Amino acid sequence: MSKSKRTNLTLLLFCAPALIVYLVFKLIPAISGIGYAMTDWNGLSKDFDFVFLDNFIEVFSDKYFWQSVWFTFKYVAVMVVVANVVALLLAVAIESRRHGKGIYRTIYYMPNMISMVIGGYMWMFIFTQVLYYMADNWGFTFLDHSWIGDPRFSFWAIVIVSTWSMVGYLMIIYLAALQGVPADLIEAAELAGANSRQCFFKITLPMILPALTICVFWTLNSGFQVFDVIYSLTGGGPGRATQSVAMNIYEEAFRGNIRYGYATAKSTILFLIVMVITLIQLRVMKSREEEL
Repeated sequence: MSKSKRTNLTLLLFCAPALIVYLVFKLIPAISGIGYAMTDWNGLSKDFDFVFLDNFIEVFSDKYFWQSVWFTFKYVAVMVVVANVVALLLAVAIESRRHGKGIYRTIYYMPNMISMVIGGYMWMFIFTQVLYYMADNWGFTFLDHSWIGDPRFSFWAIVIVSTWSMVGYLMIIYLAALQGVPADLIEAAELAGANSRQCFFKITLPMILPALTICVFWTLNSGFQVFDVIYSLTGGGPGRATQSVAMNIYEEAFRGNIRYGYATAKSTILFLIVMVITLIQLRVMKSREEEL
């Protein structure tokens, strides 16, 4: 066996536990779910009938599902921009410091270690109690809004909490990328008369594009699957104003008239949407990396 084959085999063995977990708990259930999507199974009964494509046809006339798809697209579009910009700004700010980098990394990463269900209830208290107190007693009248009950503000409340939870993880990825940028290139540019903004956009940003690709990919996928923050913060309300696709599928599968097969059909459609958008994003980002 050649050295390269031995190296590949060694790497495969190290990856094997993660691959097995992914196959058993992700890939196999996803493939079997396509079969359940063609049935009228309720998730409990042993008896069910095949309805073939009837569930998929019904989805196209389900207005609540497409409302949740629109909300999810809007949420993902905002989060991809907001989370990555904030995370990159934090990474640049921390990396530019000479002392205390570890403390700041820890502080900003800590929200990522908190369950978003717990974090959502924490922020529920802030939005429904703390902000009103600040508006009434400290004169911050611009905070006197129904952050949870008003659709105009509940969306931004979800964005704020999601950003708070997400940026720490993205920041670590950007920090690792920034540390890989050769310092001599920056110094040479500065000696040539480039200012800090020019150094960032002409040297640093092009060199950390692979990290940007990873972070955008991760933000897209987690955004389309958003559930916990909405469940704990607004419950999909007021009404269905903040109901994501994942919330809509959960409601179909586990609440009221339980229709597990129909919910699985919705999940399959969501998977196809995410797959297409992800492939487009990866192709665009990779082509951009190759140009630079």
